[in-house]
Amino acid sequence: MSDIFSSFVITTSRLRLVPFAPEHAMALNAIDTEPAVMRFLAYTVPPTIAETNAAIERTRLAWETRGYSWWSIIEQATGKIVGSTCVQHVARDPSNEIEIAWRLATASTGKGYATEAGKAAARFAFDAVGIDHVIAMALPENTASLRVMQRIGMQYRGIETHYDHSCTTYVLHGGDLASSHLPPELLSR
Repeated sequence: MSDIFSSFVITTSRLRLVPFAPEHAMALNAIDTEPAVMRFLAYTVPPTIAETNAAIERTRLAWETRGYSWWSIIEQATGKIVGSTCVQHVARDPSNEIEIAWRLATASTGKGYATEAGKAAARFAFDAVGIDHVIAMALPENTASLRVMQRIGMQYRGIETHYDHSCTTYVLHGGDLASSHLPPELLSR
C-alpha cells in the first residue's frame, strides 16, 4: 500500500479500516455477491470481478482527490476482510450531503462490527474531513442497518429518496458522537 493510502488506515478495538486496494477485490466481490447482502444493495445482478476492480479504482481516486471514500473492514484477530464502510457524498455527487455506510459478510453479522466501523467512519468524517453532520440511509425493511444507525447514536430524520429508493434516513451531528479516537496524523488533514 502506498504512503497516501496507508495514512488513511484506522484501527479500532477489533477492526482495521483500510482503503480499498486491488488485493481486496476477491473478498469484496464475494461479500457483494452474497444474496443476503445484495438484497439491500442497488445491484440488480451480482457485480462481476471486473466491476469490483473498477469500483476499487474509483475509490482510490476519491481517496487521492478528496481524502475520503471506502475502506475494507478487516478483522484484526484473523486478518480477514469481513465487510466495507465509507464516508462519501450520497450517490457520489459532491453537491450532496456526506453519508456513512457499511456492509458485512453474512458470517460477520451480529458481532457489532458495523457499529464499530460506522462510528469510526463518522468520527473520521467529523475530525478529518471537517464536516458537521453525516447521514445514513437504508431501505425500511433493512432493520439490521437501522439498528446500527441507532446504536451509533444517529437520529431519525425521515423517509427520503436516495439512490432512487424510499429510504429511512438518519442523521448524526459531530457533537453527538463521543470524543475523537483518531490518531493525530488523520486529524491534520
